[in-house]
Amino acid sequence: MLFNSPLFLFLFFPATVAAYIVLRQIAGPRAVLGLLLLSSLFFYGWWNPIYVPLLFGLAVFNFLVARGITAARQADRSDWVSLLLTFGIVADLAVFGYFKYTDFFLDTANALFRTNFILQHILLPLGISFFIFQKIAYLVDTSRGDVKGHDFLEYCFFVMFFPQLLAGPITHHEVIFSQIKGPWAFAIKPSNFMLGLTIFVIGLFKKVVLADNFAPIANNMFSAAAAGEPLDFFTAWQGLIAFKFQLYFDFSGYSEMALGAARLFGIQLPLNFNSPYRALNVTDYWRRWHMTLSRFLRDYVYIPLGGSRVRTPRLYFNLLATLALSGLWHGAAWHFVLWGSLQGASMVVNHAWRQVWRPINLWWSHTVARLVTFFALGLILVIYRSPSLEVAGHIYRGMFNLPISWQDAFGPLAWLGVRFDGPPAGLDQLMLVMWLVVWLVVAWFFPNTQQLLARWHPAYNYGLAERDRDPPLLEQTGSAAPLLPWRLEWRPTAAGAVFVGVLAALACLNLSHVSEFLYFRF
Repeated sequence: MLFNSPLFLFLFFPATVAAYIVLRQIAGPRAVLGLLLLSSLFFYGWWNPIYVPLLFGLAVFNFLVARGITAARQADRSDWVSLLLTFGIVADLAVFGYFKYTDFFLDTANALFRTNFILQHILLPLGISFFIFQKIAYLVDTSRGDVKGHDFLEYCFFVMFFPQLLAGPITHHEVIFSQIKGPWAFAIKPSNFMLGLTIFVIGLFKKVVLADNFAPIANNMFSAAAAGEPLDFFTAWQGLIAFKFQLYFDFSGYSEMALGAARLFGIQLPLNFNSPYRALNVTDYWRRWHMTLSRFLRDYVYIPLGGSRVRTPRLYFNLLATLALSGLWHGAAWHFVLWGSLQGASMVVNHAWRQVWRPINLWWSHTVARLVTFFALGLILVIYRSPSLEVAGHIYRGMFNLPISWQDAFGPLAWLGVRFDGPPAGLDQLMLVMWLVVWLVVAWFFPNTQQLLARWHPAYNYGLAERDRDPPLLEQTGSAAPLLPWRLEWRPTAAGAVFVGVLAALACLNLSHVSEFLYFRF
């Protein structure tokens, strides 16, 4: 069931919220816990009921393994703690690997050893990449003694709560367990309904109005490249930039819909998206993009490898290995591994650059840094989106196929492999550049959703203090800041209600075609 489907928006979600309100008043928090768990199982099973036993079975398995680890810790049996932890992680990864990587390994073996293994075409359970990582983190923290007491019902809610089940955030156990205990859990508050609906509607608008309208432009270019059609400079860059903004608004939209849906039930999920196109470098980018995945990779892969407290060559290896694994997590294909490795290589370059270059803390330097980061990571993104390296190479050649009318001015670039076979630049191409500037201004300067709503603490780990540390660029711009009569933020006024209502109406008008979120494929 998709967050942007009419079935979810007009039947499942309202019915679940209504049942929550009634049950919370007459039966208390534990009854709500059971209601939301059953609703989450129904939500997941609507896609394919056959995988509900898998979801529930993994929950039972990991809960029992964690109980065994806890008992071993209490008995001071560190050997059994290590054994049970290893058993649990291997079992989780085996399930994950079977569903996601069986065909990848068979295809690789066929290519390397000229074998003829038949590909299985196993249907990937939705969200498995997310809830497997969540369970592994839970087992590791249990072995460290970092998990607070909880029962089976609370654990199942932690790993199955539907707003974060399919595409994150990869929620930490402490975030959930700290909010579902005691008589005040799942309290019915008008502020939660106000904030939850506002965040959800903004996310829905981003998905169905913005992301889904960038999608055809991106899809047309990548389809043309896959078909071997000739590409020129403007066509290739238009498709890439459209995909960058499609991905940006798609994942931002999903993340906010998850935050908003959870908030209606009184649950604050962690922030998972924080304007990554404002990033000054690739390290800053990964602190802002898919933040919970980045934290998982940092805490459970990068730091166990040695983190940054090692010699420089080992540090670079740790970065490359962590990001390469991130690439494999994103997709079961070698071009995803290459994409992740290039992300790691760009992070290595960033670390090396900082050793020899003293940062210039001026507006023009920040602008150059953001542009370099935006376009450099965009070039790497071609490999991520392309179905094969051959298609990616075709797109790269198109990106450097300049208009023939530019040959006189840029002819010397030919020795770098630049071609001049493209059509002359016209009004359409100038409009493309203008729209790029417009969307970059929106992404860079205007407040994002959590900044607009910071006063109301829109996420578990975000409030006014976080906003003050990283305010919207428009408020930092010396020439623009004095013109703002107040801070750029949403307020619960008639104007605020009209703003949300307009976004909701525009979103509903664009529901004729329901498309999956891009991260659902992982």
